Amino acid sequence: MTSPITPRVPGAPTAGERAGDPTVRRLERGTGALATAAVQRMDERLAWYRALRAEDRAWVGVIAHAGIAAFVEWYRRPSDPVQLTAEVFGAAPRELTRSISLQQTLDLLRTVVDVVEEQASLHAAPGAQQAVREAVLRFSREVAFAAAGIYAHAAEMRGAWDARLEALVVDALVRGEPDEALHSRASALGWAEALRVVVLAGPTPPVDPEGSVEDVTAELRRHARKLGADALVSVQGERLVVVLGRSEDPLAVAPSLVGHFGPGPVVAGPVVAALGEASRSARAAVHGLSAARARPEAPRPVNAEELLPERVLAGDPDARAELVDRIYRPLAQAPGTAHLETTATYLALGASVEATARHLFVHPNTVRYRLRRALEITGWDPTDPRDGYVLQVAIALGRLDAQRS
Repeated sequence: MTSPITPRVPGAPTAGERAGDPTVRRLERGTGALATAAVQRMDERLAWYRALRAEDRAWVGVIAHAGIAAFVEWYRRPSDPVQLTAEVFGAAPRELTRSISLQQTLDLLRTVVDVVEEQASLHAAPGAQQAVREAVLRFSREVAFAAAGIYAHAAEMRGAWDARLEALVVDALVRGEPDEALHSRASALGWAEALRVVVLAGPTPPVDPEGSVEDVTAELRRHARKLGADALVSVQGERLVVVLGRSEDPLAVAPSLVGHFGPGPVVAGPVVAALGEASRSARAAVHGLSAARARPEAPRPVNAEELLPERVLAGDPDARAELVDRIYRPLAQAPGTAHLETTATYLALGASVEATARHLFVHPNTVRYRLRRALEITGWDPTDPRDGYVLQVAIALGRLDAQRS
């Protein structure tokens, strides 16, 4: 263990050192016995200690012994200020902070202090018992502060690592390159399995001068947990991407989270069955965010599916394929009457049933019937201005693909 106290130079005692104090010699001889007694007391009183792995229990014993040895070294020079740092725990691995909580560490210290206080009369020279007890209390306070420092630093480091890991997971989904480690990384961040997943993309929120982006994203995660959802959050420049998981429909809680984004459109990709399939939702959300400026009247959040024409104009190949597959091909392949021709003519002639009927030499009721069938086939209503625009773009794309074929 690296000594937390400045090493004493061998030779004559320094100023302020308890030269020849029999209590120092007794404490030095009793260090091992005190440590053993402290470990036995922990085994008797602390259920969490008994539940530890043998390796971790051994490290706890090392810490107890190191703390007692450091106390004896400090007691030798009472005039020196107590300058104990987290180094008293340096003999144990950092991983121990994952096995033992701060509260448990304080229980450990309290047990060691109790044992040393109780046995001070056995290890102190006559008349020095009270001085030893007071020294133990002063020293234990410094050890407690050192423990708190260790855990604060570990939490800070763990938070920084979690942020990098979280950004790695979200970036892999946005790039469409999820690997085999995706689920294990997400699990390390507390992501639950068997969740339905949706990806939200929107502007990064403005940061308060006294705060940070991390504060904003942390608040978003907390809000999502209150709504019964898991959230992986990544700030990618001016874009904020949120992977939202929930056992029920995650889109149900999305409107409650848009306030954590900056001003501007927020786009939700399609809901998928699991995190491994979230790349499709992420691509749709990110492309939708780029295209949303072309539809300023869109709601917030807006589904990426409601931006298919704008996404095509912005160069999204997934949106192009979806329009052709979901609209053009079903209309072109529908049995019976010419639903594709009727829908295309109706839209080209300004949504006039009578003009379409005259152009196709059919009765207006026939046109109305075919338009209703187009709605049943595609899910988009030719008589609705917005749906009609979507249908018109899809038909144009389908005809271009058919021409290439």
